[in-house]
Amino acid sequence: MNQEQKNKAEKLFGEYQNRRISSGDLDKADKKASNLGSRIADFKLLLRLMKDVLGGRYKISAKEIAILGGAIAYVISPIDAIPDVIPVIGWVDDISVVGLAMTSLAGVLSAYKFKNGIK
Repeated sequence: MNQEQKNKAEKLFGEYQNRRISSGDLDKADKKASNLGSRIADFKLLLRLMKDVLGGRYKISAKEIAILGGAIAYVISPIDAIPDVIPVIGWVDDISVVGLAMTSLAGVLSAYKFKNGIK
């Protein structure tokens, strides 16, 4: 991903942080996870966390919800820095956004995994 695409991905990610996530969005995201290569397990962890947050089973800050929701919305959106219809290359930005969310939420994810016995 070149710098222009990275900047566009970061801008769109910021915009997606204000989007509401529905259970339908989570189902759609789960189906798209297979396209995320080495980040499949990470993305599925983000989805699991979001389901628990939406279900009231786990509490995180509004900022953390925005980061989590932004990453999920970015992956499920057909409009992003590199269009998903381009095989392989179209998922590079999605993978990068998932990585950014994992880094940003490292402390939250560590506590969540510990609480839920996830390795």
